[in-house]
Amino acid sequence: MKKQDNKANPTEGTGASSADTARAVNIRNRAEATSTFGLLLVCVGLVGPFAGAGSSAWLIAFKWIFAAGAAIYTAARFTGAWPKGEPFRIRRLRRMECWAGIAFCVASFFWFWNTRAFDGVTLTFRMLNETIIFTLAGALIQIIASWMLAYAQRKQK
Repeated sequence: MKKQDNKANPTEGTGASSADTARAVNIRNRAEATSTFGLLLVCVGLVGPFAGAGSSAWLIAFKWIFAAGAAIYTAARFTGAWPKGEPFRIRRLRRMECWAGIAFCVASFFWFWNTRAFDGVTLTFRMLNETIIFTLAGALIQIIASWMLAYAQRKQK
């Protein structure tokens, strides 16, 4: 018997059709667009308190915008993180982007926690200390993962 070479078509032999591949690409594109929207909400939510909003009502609004952005970003990254037909390295880098979303959610938790602990009347650096740290960690993870993902995809082609 002759052994078949699956290098030409990676979906061959796995039961995946071109419709499944098109569906996976569609899900990936929607997840990318949704995660970009969530990341924009995270940026607006974090920059808002430093832009001169002095009242506690604005602080509460930006806190919820940040939390919604973190949740949307994380959900979008988890939705598109496990494609079947991609190489192991690319799948691992997509999961790394999920960790950025988790860091944003932890930052959101600390913002809510510290607002309760410091009575949330005025904005202080101590109130947003952990929020800023975890947001920067998530941003760093996202930047590194996106650079490495672009490099791995270019190398694969």
